[in-house]
Amino acid sequence: MKKLTLFLLILLSVICISYFTEDRGANAGTASPEWSMNATVIEACSCPMFCQCYFSTKPAAHHEHGGAEKHFCRANLAYKVNKGNYGAVKLDGTKFWLSNDLGGDFSKGQMDWNVLTFDKPLTKEQRDGITVIVGHLFPVKWNSFTTAEANIDKWEYNNDWAHAAMDGGKTAEVKLKRWPGNTNDPVVIKNLKYWGAPRNDGFVLMPNEIEAYRVGPKAFEFKDSNGFMITVDINSNDVKAAASKGGR
Repeated sequence: MKKLTLFLLILLSVICISYFTEDRGANAGTASPEWSMNATVIEACSCPMFCQCYFSTKPAAHHEHGGAEKHFCRANLAYKVNKGNYGAVKLDGTKFWLSNDLGGDFSKGQMDWNVLTFDKPLTKEQRDGITVIVGHLFPVKWNSFTTAEANIDKWEYNNDWAHAAMDGGKTAEVKLKRWPGNTNDPVVIKNLKYWGAPRNDGFVLMPNEIEAYRVGPKAFEFKDSNGFMITVDINSNDVKAAASKGGR
């Protein structure tokens, strides 16, 4: 009887040690921190005004290189974080830039390519946090996803125009100009979803004077096509709530 009791005590000890060291110890190091981001983006793409990608799964058709028709949406998105964090890492005032092409048909959530460019002053911890948040802001698959760094040395706007640039425009540039409305206020689209963000303050419509990505084999440049500004808000609780409902 004493031997049986001793055996059961040893077995219980092994189970407890295994539980706390293997399960909880492993999970403690991999748990994702709480995060949030409220950011304003100066955005432009190759689609005519207003970008049909927000109402369809196929971008506008373009004719290039001999007149062959091809569907694509090539865009520059210059973000400035108004307020945000990734765990204890503050993101307030940070800037990052997305240059991408959504491809010809993204009905299955598969996009062509994306380059996430970090502003050079960003720390590794800030870059890691932004990378995670961007993955939730754009919950899609990319054929190619790469990162780079540059000086996002211009990011400014007023009621009539907006201008963002990397490396003085040598790497990328977006210039927007307000289209006249009934008043001197910008034209705004409300109640339209912006990718994975559950909240936004409306699409402030400003066609571009130019939007260009000027480095590498995927360089492009367009004029007088779609452009807008928008402030979006997303956090880790939003993602958890969507997941609990079976969404993304």
